[in-house]
Amino acid sequence: MKVVLFCGGYGMRMRNGPADDVPKPMQMVGPRPLLWHVMRYYAHYGHTDFVLCLGYGAHHIKDFFLSYTETASNDFVLRGGRVELLSTDISDWQITFVHTGLESSIGERLRRVREYVDGEELFLANYADVLSDAPLDAMIDTLATSDAGASMMVVPPQVSFHCVQLDGNRVQSISSARTLPVWENAGFFVLRQEIFDHIPENGDLVEDGCGSLAERGRLIAYPYRGFWQPADTFKERAALDAAYESGARPWMVWERPDVMAEARA
Repeated sequence: MKVVLFCGGYGMRMRNGPADDVPKPMQMVGPRPLLWHVMRYYAHYGHTDFVLCLGYGAHHIKDFFLSYTETASNDFVLRGGRVELLSTDISDWQITFVHTGLESSIGERLRRVREYVDGEELFLANYADVLSDAPLDAMIDTLATSDAGASMMVVPPQVSFHCVQLDGNRVQSISSARTLPVWENAGFFVLRQEIFDHIPENGDLVEDGCGSLAERGRLIAYPYRGFWQPADTFKERAALDAAYESGARPWMVWERPDVMAEARA
């Protein structure tokens, strides 16, 4: 199943200044960029055919893969000056690099790679800047066993503020935003070709595409309360980096025996 990854945004909240043109998916978590972690997640479940929607800082992404060094994240033997890898990350990956414009919306980026997912009954899409340990097979099955046109993973609100219920100026209750009966878009999508019928030129994937499907009762959700972490800011990226260094890496499902066994089953 093909995986479309949106890698072309400016990522303004992640940049160090005007001289920093590294796109957000190329910010580092451990020895590898966010994008690599997202791709390893999909590859773990057997989805290794990627379509990268490039834009701002595209050369950073191209250079990373064109000069990819397997020894940075794999054990190896050096014998007689030759490297023998004991494992590999990307040898079975197919990656299509498509420049989809500097200013394009997410929906327009998807429209511009339509030909590369043509013929796919279902395909996957992701913002390429969020990490999770959500069960991908279950997400796919949720759509595959329905007649809906798309599904999106949703998570509880990630904000830390408290909501206050008032009666006039009297406080009736105080509760964490995370306990409210609302959900937010988590950036993991399973899509049918039908999605293209609902995204106009320069339109948005969620507001236009998913919104139109929702109005027709053809969008379903996959609610998830497990690990999910965006990297929209330096603080969030730093938290992921610190988690990696400490060994608390729930998103790295390819390192977890329980998830590995489920994927092989």
